Amino acid sequence: MNPPIESIYDLSRLSAAGAEITVAAKSDELARLAQWAEVDAVTRFEARITLGKSSQTRFTYEAELSADIVQSCVVTLEPVHSHVERSFSRSLHLTVGRAADREATVIVAPGDDDAPEDIGSPRYDLAAPLLEELALAIDPYPRAPGVAFEAPAAARPADESPFAVLKKLTR
Repeated sequence: MNPPIESIYDLSRLSAAGAEITVAAKSDELARLAQWAEVDAVTRFEARITLGKSSQTRFTYEAELSADIVQSCVVTLEPVHSHVERSFSRSLHLTVGRAADREATVIVAPGDDDAPEDIGSPRYDLAAPLLEELALAIDPYPRAPGVAFEAPAAARPADESPFAVLKKLTR
């Protein structure tokens, strides 16, 4: 599935002063975003992104994401409104066109969140990390306020095991 929202930025045009970009989904993008995220609705999705240039091949990406989503309660199926607020940053490393970078082996420890993200083109989709963060922030089991799941009553008493029936047959 194609991403529901894109915001392509050419990092090769980024000045040393950096840039601040706002990404906000329009109404048709909000509908596609809700379908992509598998929620009932996304009523607001916007972010402020600050880009910085560390060198010709290294960039910083800092974002503040704010979104409002509607999901169905897993118990009652009533609409559950939730607000997502996330701040995060990434380091970007442009690897295209540099033979030394392609030949170099970078060893990253598992779980190392500080490792730069390698990108193969200066044309970078600023919305992609926002979509990743939104997907991570969505509650997989939303519940309406005050609603608790109650397990159905057991079919047989808890103290009676399947072997109790066999035990009765041997008597």
